Amino acid sequence: MTETSNTRSAAGEAQGAPRSRLQLLMRYVPLIAPVLLWAVPCWVLLHTGQHWPLPVALIGTALFVLGLVGMPLAMTRGHGRRQQDRAAIIGDTLLGGIWVLFTWSVLLGVLLRLILTVTGVGDGQDRARIVTWAVLGVAAVLLVWGYAEARRVPRVRRLDVRLPRLGAGLDGTRVVLITDTHYGPLDRARWSARVCETVNTLEADLVCHTGDIADGTAERRRTQAAPLGTVQATRARVYVTGNHEYYSEAQGWVDLMDELGWEPLRNRHLLLERGGDTLVVAGVDDVTAESSGLAGHRAHLAGALRGADADLPVLLLAHQPKFIDRAAAHGVDLQLSGHTHGGQIWPFHYLVRLDQPAVAGLSRHGARTLLYTSRGTGFWGPPFRVFAPSEITLLVLRSPQ
Repeated sequence: MTETSNTRSAAGEAQGAPRSRLQLLMRYVPLIAPVLLWAVPCWVLLHTGQHWPLPVALIGTALFVLGLVGMPLAMTRGHGRRQQDRAAIIGDTLLGGIWVLFTWSVLLGVLLRLILTVTGVGDGQDRARIVTWAVLGVAAVLLVWGYAEARRVPRVRRLDVRLPRLGAGLDGTRVVLITDTHYGPLDRARWSARVCETVNTLEADLVCHTGDIADGTAERRRTQAAPLGTVQATRARVYVTGNHEYYSEAQGWVDLMDELGWEPLRNRHLLLERGGDTLVVAGVDDVTAESSGLAGHRAHLAGALRGADADLPVLLLAHQPKFIDRAAAHGVDLQLSGHTHGGQIWPFHYLVRLDQPAVAGLSRHGARTLLYTSRGTGFWGPPFRVFAPSEITLLVLRSPQ
């Protein structure tokens, strides 16, 4: 007994040490990340052999330091308790800009310097200055283009989805998916109206919104969300909560969507019938709902499917793709999700993959369960989309018959 206890104790200590080190690292990531984001471009662009005139070096360094201090302050004021929209716009824009500058300082800075050295172009100072101007040029072009991509009305992405259990009467059912509209500090009421106009051209049987409507309360963002009331569908308009609703009084958003004529599928389902065949359309609260402390809010798939015929095909709305494991275990045929934004600003999608099983598009999970992950209709925070275009999705359901 003693030896066994000692062995278990030693094993527990061995497992506990790496875990505690990881927890310690994660605790300091929010402090380390901003420093790296601002310090690396500052070093690459100003202090790696460029030998800029002293005023240029001093002013450039001062701007990076100002950004390092100002960005967290602006984001805290904008997204914290004070919810100051102007501060949020400044902080979010700085975050997007420095992410792009950091990325290309590392990638282009290293690669271009290597190419210039191997080909023998110029001396050390010339090569360093070429790298600086190249990085600044690429970052500027990507930010201008990314801003235009973020603010435009999304393109419609169309695809057929074959569901083996779908009855022939439901073949051709048109499902439109919008998600992650993220109405926020930048007033996008006109953009919202144009998105809804585009949705109405698609002649949908079912229109789905899989959450993250806005950043802010329903009362505060009502004007931007109001055009959702004009969306048309021949059968139903359905909605589930995303994690951002739980940062902004989620029940208010549920009530507003109900007021606008949408069916909030909070752990329940409805039936879509056509041509003698039936599709179960179910929805669950976001996986963060239970930790929000709101009474009755949680992700409960068994409750959502309670009373549904197990032989009928199931279309499930769940905000986060990682809900797919539970969906597959319950035999769901197709899950629709958002949340990832497709990474929004490349190469952030690599970090998204650490938390989610899919970033964008159609994927198979288990024997019969398909997952469609939208890149999102709007954007969160930084008003940029780089190599991750937004979308309005038209899925045409196909029967094997």
